[in-house]
Amino acid sequence: MARARIFRHGTSATQSGRRGASQWVLEFEPREAKRPDPLMGWAGSGDTAQQVRLTFSSREAALAYAARNGIEAEVLPPPPHRMIVKSYAENFR
Repeated sequence: MARARIFRHGTSATQSGRRGASQWVLEFEPREAKRPDPLMGWAGSGDTAQQVRLTFSSREAALAYAARNGIEAEVLPPPPHRMIVKSYAENFR
């Protein structure tokens, strides 16, 4: 049985906008450990499900998809929204 995490993205540390913060993501947990490639030395594995990230508009839609496809899903709480209020003039102090 496949296992997955369902979570909501936080905002990017480099941007002030909230783009993509309302989307829920279903991401599969790795089934096998990564190992170095003998030729190049890059880390990789034979588990292609690690490359799949599905986005949903709501938590309920993500849970419904997981239930419909027999995926055992764990829902992680969304990150807290911290707003740092400062003025433009503080950049030059």
